[in-house]
Amino acid sequence: MFFYLYRDRALQWRWTLYAANHKKIADSGESYHNKADAQHGIYLVMGTNTSTPIREG
Repeated sequence: MFFYLYRDRALQWRWTLYAANHKKIADSGESYHNKADAQHGIYLVMGTNTSTPIREG
């Protein structure tokens, strides 16, 4: 499982959570102006499982 943090066409930040089989489990559902805000959204979903990697694209 991993999070994918990226910029969309409007250059806003978004994230997607993928399972080990690379199937999409969840996404941010909204875009963020700041990368830090998108990362905060990831950490809210991540909870106490801080070992889930974040990949950037």
